[in-house]
Amino acid sequence: MSATFPVSHVPRSSLRRRGIVVLALVSALAAVPANAAPPPAEPPPPAALPDIINALVPPPPTADADPATLHRAVMPDPVGDEFFDDSPPGLDTLGEGQIVETREVTSAAAALLVVPVRRVTQLKFATTDAHGAPSFATATLAVPAADWSGPGPRPVVVNNVATDGLGRACSASYTLAHGLSPTTSPTDFVPPVTQLALSRGYAVLIPDHEGPRMAYAEPYVAGHIVLDAIRATRAVDPGELGDSRFGMFGYSGGAIATVAAAKLVAGYAPELATAVAGAAAGGVPADYEMLTHTMNGNFASSFFLAAVFGIARERPEILGKMNHLAEWIATSPLKNACISLIAPPGALSLPIDIAADITDPLHSPIAHEILEATRMPQMRSAVPMAIINGEQEFWIPAAGARALFEQQCRLGATASYIGVFGEHVIGMATSFEPAMTWLDDRLHGVSAPNGCPSR
Repeated sequence: MSATFPVSHVPRSSLRRRGIVVLALVSALAAVPANAAPPPAEPPPPAALPDIINALVPPPPTADADPATLHRAVMPDPVGDEFFDDSPPGLDTLGEGQIVETREVTSAAAALLVVPVRRVTQLKFATTDAHGAPSFATATLAVPAADWSGPGPRPVVVNNVATDGLGRACSASYTLAHGLSPTTSPTDFVPPVTQLALSRGYAVLIPDHEGPRMAYAEPYVAGHIVLDAIRATRAVDPGELGDSRFGMFGYSGGAIATVAAAKLVAGYAPELATAVAGAAAGGVPADYEMLTHTMNGNFASSFFLAAVFGIARERPEILGKMNHLAEWIATSPLKNACISLIAPPGALSLPIDIAADITDPLHSPIAHEILEATRMPQMRSAVPMAIINGEQEFWIPAAGARALFEQQCRLGATASYIGVFGEHVIGMATSFEPAMTWLDDRLHGVSAPNGCPSR
């Protein structure tokens, strides 16, 4: 089964019309006032809004075809590197985490990693998508030049960076193989988890957890890929890393992958329950329903809209609820946008309603279904978890992180909640030290404290 979706040819004249339509709509909507903080809940927009937008904006060519054609058209374009672009043959015959290809990128990656490294290897392996169908993924494994002097085998930090992008060139592995470019995300290097871990003698595994479809914010895809990247790492170097402790870290978009992987261990990769020593997640987008109130129609709305498009790549029922404007955008070059292009449109504070073919989309049956599925309810982390959040957060409120902590306690997990000063950006800095200290203890075999109330 192929996980790479070619995009139908669109004539140059159609591309010009597409640009004119998108620019006209964006210019018209630019008059919407921007809010620095999340606005209060407002009544749903007029029922006529979807009709007005569809009357102003003609459908793109893909909208006239069958749903599968539109689904293919919203997929990220190839980046010209078959390691990331090409789906391996016979995926349905491979086990999850089975390696299909490796390559060494030490010379390209060494300068970016700063800390001296012995080798940097990229792994391509089998995994499964959000619905359990065969897929593939990539990851980068860096081993420091210094020998490990601690007890037992060299530990591995799994750094789930916040990719927050829709194109394959946004992935951390692409940057490590090809160097810095306009598509490079600053969150590949900040917070400096990779560099600190390497300097402490740990190996570092960086999964490209959005997968080949770049399903930004889809938790099942991310969790499967993280766990299968660990399986691949244990297999690629069984002598040095086969019996290692693995500790997972993720902030913001990376926390989605970290929390999902921790919740999926028991059911998807039970053999890793003893290998994964713990999971530290900061700035946690734990409940997408909460984010519909805090990230929609304000400065964070561009990330919210991008996440909806990313999830739609795995859950195409969302595509059927997009209006013509959204169809143009989702099939335009913006479908390959990385964080540097996704962030600026947030100044327009556009609500998701401008992309929907239905009135009040966030309260629709399909929204309820998607929100419930991505919440991953009743899943207990099989590994110790530290949940860290800025107490002054307004985009991703601490209330969501605390609710996740309380949920895990009710389910019987070993969990801790650490509140730190700051909103999302400051919280990234203030959560770094407690997260890495907690993870360092787990990788040295210290039992995790349980912050849950006595049961």
